[in-house]
Amino acid sequence: MAYRKLLNRGRVLPRPLRHVLKRIFFFLSIMGPGLITASADNDAAGIATYSMVGSTFGYSMLWVILWITVGEVVVQEMAARMGAVTGKGLTDLIRERFGVRSAFLVIFGLVLANLGTTMAQFAGIAASAQLFGLPHYLVVPIAAVLVWALVLRGSYERVEKVLLVLTLYAVAYIVAAVRVNPPWGEVARSALVPQVTWEGGFMLALLATFGTTMTPWGAAYMQATVADKGVKIKDFAYTRLDVIVGALLGNVVSAFVIICTAATLFVRGIRVAGAEEAALALEPIAGIWATQLFAVGLLGASLLAAVILPLATTYAVSEAFGWERGVGHRPEHAPGFYWLYTAMIAISAAVVLIPGLPLFRLMWLSQVTNAVLLPLVMAYMLILANSKEVMGQWRNKRWTNVLSVVLAAAIVVATAVMLVDLLL
Repeated sequence: MAYRKLLNRGRVLPRPLRHVLKRIFFFLSIMGPGLITASADNDAAGIATYSMVGSTFGYSMLWVILWITVGEVVVQEMAARMGAVTGKGLTDLIRERFGVRSAFLVIFGLVLANLGTTMAQFAGIAASAQLFGLPHYLVVPIAAVLVWALVLRGSYERVEKVLLVLTLYAVAYIVAAVRVNPPWGEVARSALVPQVTWEGGFMLALLATFGTTMTPWGAAYMQATVADKGVKIKDFAYTRLDVIVGALLGNVVSAFVIICTAATLFVRGIRVAGAEEAALALEPIAGIWATQLFAVGLLGASLLAAVILPLATTYAVSEAFGWERGVGHRPEHAPGFYWLYTAMIAISAAVVLIPGLPLFRLMWLSQVTNAVLLPLVMAYMLILANSKEVMGQWRNKRWTNVLSVVLAAAIVVATAVMLVDLLL
């Protein structure tokens, strides 16, 4: 409020400066979807994936982060633009343009992938509990009830900021990597020169890295959020900037997780198989408290994503089939919405309690599911984004289509190589 008063006092600031500040203020008022979606990439499953990639392959997969950043900007910008032009979510458009069967196919894939990713978040909660020396059989059910109550009681907004602050622990990887002082020449070379090994293990890691950043749910969430916020196409330049800034910031952290784990674990021959090994990467900055720092951050990231993912899924399903939706409705008025949200949390928490389950492996594999589903969702997005009837003059540019097709083809090839390797 004080900021707006300052802007309105013509005698305080010169006109050019007021004009610049008004533009900045307007950008800050509409930003959010791009930054939030990118931040969600560094959840428990994301940290697990990048830690395993860095400790297993060293710096050799850094080039993937560079291309993923480009791909994320392309896909998320396309989703945001469709939301601004049509004022509708992705699954809503698919149902209108392609019918209920196509919508059901996409929704089935989204539910399956998001269920696996939600399981990964509860696996992160279980792993953090073990690092604290607490029984995960007790902590996971408590966390599930807490996550369920936060949304259905309408009090999630009160703790969202606390959970977001806890996820900032990922920035510690940047500081730790700088303190270790890795061979920056090799780091730069690995980021710019692709290195590919045509075997199943490498392709599995490649798909997991794609799947933790370029997610189908992220595209659906982006479009629905832009539509719900009422962003107009005349102001879309600010939303595009939000998408670009979010992708850059999120993937800088992702790259440094790989750099840090490569510099501290890969060089010592330590391969991340669980939370204990992953926590060692933070020793250069946290010392003997590395395990506790990792556990706190992992818990915050897991709780945040465990709330967002089931909620995003239930909104997408309700949108596609025309159900009443939203936490503002009473359960008897939106039974499908509430039952699906409850079922996703209950099933995810129950699976994680299976004895002997490899928690970090589950986080890794959940991201592969996202990557395998992505080409299907991108195909529908490309058809919609190139439709003159849907998008008018705001249809895709040629370079957007080319990059999208190349990315989808790369994921299909990696999936095929992985499957052939597994079969043979």
